[in-house]
Amino acid sequence: MKTLVLANQKGGVGKSAVATLLAHHYRRLGLRVLAIDLDHQGNFSNPLRKCQRTAVAEVPASCLLAQSNPAMPSGNFVLVAADRDLSDLERQPTLHNTFASNFRVFLAAMETRFDVCIVDTNPNPDIRIIAALVSVDFVLSPIQLNQEALSGVSALLNHPRVGVRKIKAVLNPKLHLIGLYPTMVEATPLQKENFMQLIQQFNPLLIFFGPKPGDIASMPRRSAVAEAQAEGLVLWEMKKTAARDAWREIEPGLTFIANTVLSLRPAEATAIATTINGADHGPVAG
Repeated sequence: MKTLVLANQKGGVGKSAVATLLAHHYRRLGLRVLAIDLDHQGNFSNPLRKCQRTAVAEVPASCLLAQSNPAMPSGNFVLVAADRDLSDLERQPTLHNTFASNFRVFLAAMETRFDVCIVDTNPNPDIRIIAALVSVDFVLSPIQLNQEALSGVSALLNHPRVGVRKIKAVLNPKLHLIGLYPTMVEATPLQKENFMQLIQQFNPLLIFFGPKPGDIASMPRRSAVAEAQAEGLVLWEMKKTAARDAWREIEPGLTFIANTVLSLRPAEATAIATTINGADHGPVAG
């Protein structure tokens, strides 16, 4: 089982929409998918419940950290949904090591049950994110094209508690950062300027999926994506032309990300590890 966590220390960047698209994409490929929502807001859980294609576990996501080896339902598309108790875990510091250990043990127990596991996380840098990052193979960071989000890239990499560099160096050497994934991209002058700044400052962290310099994985701002999330629909199955057009824009980059999780090539792993471990990227190293 390959494991992927979506992480960003800023909310409202589209993490849950990306997680939902990836989950449905893997299901469409015929893979066995485990979806875990560690964000108590439940923005990953809600559309997957509404689509009525998942088997929803009786135990909520908090139990994956608080209990040892909770039972999972049968089925090839299983959701462990968010619950309110998730937000209480951080306030139990004496149990943090146990929480992280339980989550890692749970994923190991699912190793042969599923082909891929997608974990959506909350924006707060707490034990939930730590438990996820120390246990998984890959991390993807959806990011908005605004100055606040661009400034937050350093926190993603260098936060003293949940930064990807520290987690990889100290707790999970197998962790690979796939990269930054711009979301809700619009063709406005300001967003174009911010995109150029992102390319200039964080080029090694972007996800290039094609031969052209502009082939950078990103998600445009489209009302169809928000509608699919709200109504529990699968974007490419929607009858609206706008939905199919949106998926046509998103699909190449998202497919590249999905394939990277399934089979990371050694050369790519080396390049990404070098980036995480401190290549010079200007402000990121600060």
